Amino acid sequence: MTQATPSAPGSGRLPPHAPLTEYYRDEEERHRFLRRIFDDTAPDYDRIERVLAFGSGPRYRRQALQRAGLAAGAQVLDVGIGTGLVAREALQLIGPAGRLVGVDPSVGMMGQAHLPGVELVPGRAEALPRPDASCDFLSMGYALRHISDVAEAFREFHRVLRPGGRMLVLEISRPAGRFGTMALKAYMRTVVPLIARVVARRHDTAELWRYYWDTIEACIPPHTVMEALRDAGFHDVRRHVELGIFSEYTAVKSA
Repeated sequence: MTQATPSAPGSGRLPPHAPLTEYYRDEEERHRFLRRIFDDTAPDYDRIERVLAFGSGPRYRRQALQRAGLAAGAQVLDVGIGTGLVAREALQLIGPAGRLVGVDPSVGMMGQAHLPGVELVPGRAEALPRPDASCDFLSMGYALRHISDVAEAFREFHRVLRPGGRMLVLEISRPAGRFGTMALKAYMRTVVPLIARVVARRHDTAELWRYYWDTIEACIPPHTVMEALRDAGFHDVRRHVELGIFSEYTAVKSA
């Protein structure tokens, strides 16, 4: 497989990983592949996530949001809202005085969100359909690996946040050690697709979870993500790690 090296921060475009030619040949095909795979597998997504996380996903996401500083009454923009896994926990924290808007390119995924009172808007991280300084908290859950340009997305995050606004990006990172990487790869590439075949109603759900691992393995390293956040104008950029693989990137827009 021929793979290009992602551009470095400061040099313009920053893809989250090199092209994965097993799934697509160029950027246009990548967009079509992602629309198809997420739209088609949306009805199975939450069911498989519950099985894989052993039911612990909601508690972890809620704790991550709390660590990032999400509080009652916040105006939240959830980028890559998908089926609403992060948004559900955010809604509990912001309460009735808060407001949440979700953006995602997959109409199929948003159709499974079922979040009364939440505005769902089709759109991409690199061109958010929101006004400047329109939210005071921005979240993105496990979608960084699926966008086209990390640098442009972070600039958009900075644009739509109000001064003093906070940001949280949740991601799965490749383990630091060789053994941990091999174990996670075996799980994501073999065990998870098998579970998907048993639990899912769609045959291509297994393909989605194989693709997940391949994006994790090829993704730019954490220090590059943090540098890109700083380049976008954020300060107090931090990374908190749980279980060696769950990365929480947080940052603040200067007041």
